[in-house]
Amino acid sequence: MSTLSKRLVALAGVITLAGTLGACASEPAADSGSADEGTSAETETEEAGGSEELSGTIAFLMPDLASTRYEEQDAPLFTAAVAELCPNCEVLYQNADADPAAQQAQADSAITQGAEVIVISSVDTAAAASIVESAQSQGVAVVTYDRPITTKPADFYVSFDNYWIGENIGISLIEKLEADGASPDDGGILVVGGSPTDDAAGLIFDGQKAAVDASDFSVLAEFRTPEWDPAKAQDWVAGQITQFGDQILGVIAANDGTGGGSVAALKAAGVSPLPPVTGNDAEVAAIQRVIAGDQYNTISKPISIVASAAAEVAVGILSGETPTPDTTLFDTPSKLYVPTVVTQENVKEAIFDSGIYTADQVCTDEYADACAALGIS
Repeated sequence: MSTLSKRLVALAGVITLAGTLGACASEPAADSGSADEGTSAETETEEAGGSEELSGTIAFLMPDLASTRYEEQDAPLFTAAVAELCPNCEVLYQNADADPAAQQAQADSAITQGAEVIVISSVDTAAAASIVESAQSQGVAVVTYDRPITTKPADFYVSFDNYWIGENIGISLIEKLEADGASPDDGGILVVGGSPTDDAAGLIFDGQKAAVDASDFSVLAEFRTPEWDPAKAQDWVAGQITQFGDQILGVIAANDGTGGGSVAALKAAGVSPLPPVTGNDAEVAAIQRVIAGDQYNTISKPISIVASAAAEVAVGILSGETPTPDTTLFDTPSKLYVPTVVTQENVKEAIFDSGIYTADQVCTDEYADACAALGIS
């Protein structure tokens, strides 16, 4: 284990606490732990490769505001992790708000401001490849985060297993249909994917469709949602309701935004009972929908662990260490983390007992009775 890895283990409890205070959607990791008894903060800092003396600038460039997680979870968790690992390091945080040109400008600005490492979740994969090429040509390392850049190898990639996410939200929905006695003869499934310019969305989409292909059900129609925009997902699903009506047995939506848009379209059309709808990211609104029975599942990601891992990689690069990958993806050394499918059956344990959210954050007056019915208090 690298010295920075040892330091990260000591930080796991701190980052999880920071995530809870920041209303983060995180998940405890099996390999997290605590520092040895009697280890002082000064000793830990020395074990981290002299991080008190280490300094540098790290850019953290996120893709959009449509998913609330980047502002509410990833950015504060990453910044806190860097501050613990390298108190003298500076984090430059920017969000491109789904604009590839803005993200390019943000990357250029970060380099001008002295960034030595760029951690980026890309708006547009093709456009981001030029960011990687430009940065690396100037001696700036690039760590791809959450969303891969498939056409240009970065220095490292830290993310979730996106194909697994798509496949398993789909499998969960199909198992629900089978348990409810739905027949493939009665209709099929809508597949609502994420942005066509996001390769992570492409991996999720492949998993979504693979889940249906492995079942007896069929895809009624499929859609890649531009910019992950919930309103665009809602508009598309509304059109499918007009076309297919009660033949829609379920909706495999790629994230909570598109899932929420799908639910909104179904409700606006007066569909009752609602067919199962999936999601991904465990946003507060999605957990509320799961508790209320409006959304069947979501994905709880270990964002605190992944943000911490990305911080470790970035600080390690600054200190001259070579990060250790678990695998290689798109010719880039990578660490991938597996999240958890959350339904009503495990929402109390996965979300509340684990400390991701508190009942006060989720169980507002509108959802108080539904929370109580699931033992959430």
